[in-house]
Amino acid sequence: MQEAFFYISAGFAEGRKQVNMMKFDSESMELMAFFEANTGAMVKDCISSDEKLIFIIGENEMGKAIGKNGINIKKMERLLKKKIKLTEFSSDVLQFVRNLIYPAEVSDVRLEEGVVTVHGKDTSARAILIGRERSNINYLTGIVKRYFDIREMRVV
Repeated sequence: MQEAFFYISAGFAEGRKQVNMMKFDSESMELMAFFEANTGAMVKDCISSDEKLIFIIGENEMGKAIGKNGINIKKMERLLKKKIKLTEFSSDVLQFVRNLIYPAEVSDVRLEEGVVTVHGKDTSARAILIGRERSNINYLTGIVKRYFDIREMRVV
């Protein structure tokens, strides 16, 4: 598998601009280029798993990515034969976390000393965010750490 290195600006973390090196394999780069060509929306990242693809979309590009009446996203799911989740990037870590966990209902998201704390609205929302054996929260933490300098994420 071929790999390529890209340096990207990863936003602002507690007032300091962070630049992280992100590694994309050729499959991710192809998926990002394919999505951009078919929707016209800028894609910052693509995270692939067996059952779904997560595209991190540039700020203010979500409308283009979804398309009128969801036509772009439906077309991409049909062409790629996978479920697709879109998340809008934000240079604010708290807004990015809100975007990433949507549609889970949360009452508050806070950042204190490198720890992002998500306050779930109820028990079922917290259970969904944490996942079986912490799988969901670990997955979300990994995605957030790609862009921001955080130590961990907690759900309370």
